[in-house]
Amino acid sequence: MDEETFERVRAVVASIPPGRVLSYGDVAELAGLRSARLVGRIMSEDTADLPWHRVLRSNGTVADHIRHRQLELLRAEGVLARDGRVDMRQHRWTS
Repeated sequence: MDEETFERVRAVVASIPPGRVLSYGDVAELAGLRSARLVGRIMSEDTADLPWHRVLRSNGTVADHIRHRQLELLRAEGVLARDGRVDMRQHRWTS
């Protein structure tokens, strides 16, 4: 993967405002990519300085291994989950 692709994904994730979320597919679309999986791969490598917690699965759920921390960070921004799922219609960011 080239550095430009990596930086486009990082720029999209960095631009998500507090209290809003995007899906991996949303990030891919905004970054000009075809693959939500590629976004996930990029994010798994280096997002310590980004609001990674604002990127969810398209159905509003989070990965099990980061579930508690991600939902905690979202809750601190006013994004509440019901039964572990964020209402994407309510909280999705539209740029």
